[in-house]
Amino acid sequence: MDWNDPDSLRDLADRLARDPEEIITVQGPRGPVTDTVEGIVARLGLPELGGSYFTFSNENNYMIWTFLKRCWERGWLYKGTDVMPWCPRCATGISQHEIVTEGYRELTHPSVTLRFPLRGRPGESLLVWTTTPWTLTSNVAAAVGPELTYVKVRQGDETFYLSKGTLPILDGDYEVLEEMQGTALEGWTYDGPFDELPAQRAAGGPQAHRVILWDEVGEAEGTGIVHIAPGCGAEDFALSKEYGLPAIAPLDEEGVFLEGFGPFTGVHVSESAERVFENLREKGLLYKVEDYTHRYPVCWRCGTELVFRLVDEWFISMDELRYQIMDVTRQIRWIPSFGLERELDWLRNMHDWMISKKRYWGLALPIWECRNCGHFEVVGDEHELKARAVSGWEEFEGHTPHRPWVDAVRIACPKCGAEVSRIPDVGNPWLDAGIVSFSTLQYRTNQDYWRQWYPADWISESFPGQFRNWFYSLLTMATVLDGTPPFKACFAYATLLAEDGREMHKSWGNAIEFNEAADRMGVDVMRWLYCRQKPEKNLLFGYGRADEVRRQFLLPLWNVYSFFVTYANIDRWEPKAQSPKLKAQTALDRWILARLDQVVARATDCLDNYDAYGATMAVESFLDDLTNWYVRRSRRRFWKSEQDADKNAAYATLYHVLTTLCRLLAPFTPFVTEVMYQNLVRSVDEAAPESVHHTEWPVADEAAVDEDLLARMALARQVVALGRSARNSRGIKLRQPLARALVHLEPSVGELDDELVALVRDELNVKRVEFVEDVADLVSYRLLPDNKVLGPRFGRRFPAVRAALAALDPVAAVRRLRTGLPLRLEVEGEEVELAPEEVLVREEPLEGLAVASERGVTVAVDTVLTPDLLTEGLAREVVRRVQNLRKEAGFNLDDRIVTTYQADVELAEAIEAWRDFIAAETLSVELRAGPPEEGATVGEDRVAGHSLRLGVRRASS
Repeated sequence: MDWNDPDSLRDLADRLARDPEEIITVQGPRGPVTDTVEGIVARLGLPELGGSYFTFSNENNYMIWTFLKRCWERGWLYKGTDVMPWCPRCATGISQHEIVTEGYRELTHPSVTLRFPLRGRPGESLLVWTTTPWTLTSNVAAAVGPELTYVKVRQGDETFYLSKGTLPILDGDYEVLEEMQGTALEGWTYDGPFDELPAQRAAGGPQAHRVILWDEVGEAEGTGIVHIAPGCGAEDFALSKEYGLPAIAPLDEEGVFLEGFGPFTGVHVSESAERVFENLREKGLLYKVEDYTHRYPVCWRCGTELVFRLVDEWFISMDELRYQIMDVTRQIRWIPSFGLERELDWLRNMHDWMISKKRYWGLALPIWECRNCGHFEVVGDEHELKARAVSGWEEFEGHTPHRPWVDAVRIACPKCGAEVSRIPDVGNPWLDAGIVSFSTLQYRTNQDYWRQWYPADWISESFPGQFRNWFYSLLTMATVLDGTPPFKACFAYATLLAEDGREMHKSWGNAIEFNEAADRMGVDVMRWLYCRQKPEKNLLFGYGRADEVRRQFLLPLWNVYSFFVTYANIDRWEPKAQSPKLKAQTALDRWILARLDQVVARATDCLDNYDAYGATMAVESFLDDLTNWYVRRSRRRFWKSEQDADKNAAYATLYHVLTTLCRLLAPFTPFVTEVMYQNLVRSVDEAAPESVHHTEWPVADEAAVDEDLLARMALARQVVALGRSARNSRGIKLRQPLARALVHLEPSVGELDDELVALVRDELNVKRVEFVEDVADLVSYRLLPDNKVLGPRFGRRFPAVRAALAALDPVAAVRRLRTGLPLRLEVEGEEVELAPEEVLVREEPLEGLAVASERGVTVAVDTVLTPDLLTEGLAREVVRRVQNLRKEAGFNLDDRIVTTYQADVELAEAIEAWRDFIAAETLSVELRAGPPEEGATVGEDRVAGHSLRLGVRRASS
């Protein structure tokens, strides 16, 4: 059968009602219903969920009965007649929660502008516009805005009335005859477009047709005159109560016109528009039809366009309850913080909660309504039902509280004594979702157990809809049952969209299925992508973003791990019990351990506050420090052949960092950290916990963090960054040695000790680092006024401002500007202030220098290249070419090689001059001039304009 076809489902329901034994109940806790979910959960590396709960369970249903009983006892549950959004395919009403949340789409419909002929005014008509032509069959009134201006216009031999602001809707030439306020039209009567229909005549529609006032009428669209059909719109229905208008309901539950609607009877609403237009055209009432694109409600389950029907439904009144829920809501921590106000805003403005559905499957509402006197009773649980049953209990006993079995039970009406049947309605599914805080924790049978686990510490869902749905239903049911919050904290996040910023749809080609994403991008990448997203921002999900995360985070992490493992295996290094902090000999080691304590403390604080984004940002910053500073500056310590204390300290430090990172990152990236842990820890310590997920969370030793060292290392890195920037400004590669770097430090930025100065020297590839007292030894400054800002401000005095600036001590002035302080000038006898953003600073390096400066630090590099420096630069370029050829040949990192070269005279001389350096850097046991040996890997290149041919092969053992 077609499980999406309501007729098939109703037929099945009827057959099951006749033969209940056909029903097959799926029993929990594990079944086909949850296999797919649990498979995804497992693949994502989440903890096992354990026994699932099912909304069709007896306990879930009876707990909702208890909730509804409490609402009824407090006078909040009632039966109401109203116009509700209705899905004709599902044949059920849609609550405000469902339609407001995710129930609108951009759709194009035919809009119609038509005439409503005025009675007693021959040749004159109201011009009315609507995008739902099917509702015209049920028109009873026309509404105008009391504050709007309306016009009487002549077009041809006809006269129309419409609002002044909508005149452009008219086709062709027209003449405005008169203007009037909307109040002037009140009470005018007209002939409706379908007064001949029996349904219209029976309801008194023709007698009701008149113009009424409504403040909500606007001019943004249409004609400023709104046709009112109380049986087809919620606002129209509210107006009908105010004005005493009849309500004509044209559609059955499947969206088909009822008897009494003439040529429309039996026609589905989706097929009625053209018939309406043709009928209007024949009567001479049609003015024009145009396509109109607008947001229109659709069914959140099946996507069918909704209609509005006048129906009897069951509601929970919010008049008193909303304020109690708001009090409970304020006791919860909302993340992001704006979640609180969003929830409160919904509670302030929401309508009463429609809890009924005209369906067969689902919660059987425990409402028994007396057809004799109209009284209704709500039954609170199975025990009350058994006690009150006057018939049908034997047929029901042993079954779940669902249709058809529960429908057999009848109770006595306490008002008139008649036998009462249960109403046929079932419950809104959000009742099922909101009761879990009670139904899954033995609330009805073991209050002590329930109190042990209630409330939940934390819940999470997407906020675009759940403020009005799940969060709301949880809050409402907890407020009614216990008056307390059902959760302590709520983490809400925005929507997941495709990389192109649109919703994911298979038909658009931008949808990604979970297993495909897990295979192609990897689950750890996917998890990190989620965690590093600000919850209030939409996540653009796709393979491009995944590649970005892989490059920025996972590959650098794996590269550091691979670097450590490779060299530790070469040196046969094994971790010892001694703390790495006792072995940390260098400032670099001490610095990275301090940074590690920082990131552990930061990540811990972030996760304690449900801030995964903050934790990931801290980790990524640390990983950048680890890879691009610590490891890069420590490479030679691992490369060197000596097995000294410094090398052991480097290994111990990096090992401690990696094993700590494994524990820190395990909740984020469980799979890659498990692989790293097994190799780094379990392979050398069988007594260690079996899995990284069994280890303790790392604890930061914040008291041991050397803040002074962190500040000095940050200064050293700033000096290095500025030195590189200065090199780049002259196009000088980092491999080219320079004679010196000159550094000026403002007193406020601190100083560098000898160890860090040596680090700066090596990193900038200069022979020495010199510190200068006066920045004027490195640069000259020129101060200029910002013409665009100061020209209008000073007018004719602007040249004097320029002269006053030029007279200042430029070094002192720049120092003041760069600390954010204004400059004080005397201009034509008056003291004026210039803000830093009003002054332009032109910085010119002195001859022979390249300079960069920032935040109190100025770094210059000497750009004069001597022959010796050029020769060394050539040698370093040769080293890089040999190293690239080693990789191409597939040599191991510790393989010794034989290297041959062929080069022109100048390059050959450079190689010979730096033979020992090149050999040591490339592990060449032989380095000689000549053609490549047989079987060697050969490469040809040009080095600074010189030709070079290299050959490399493994050296014999």
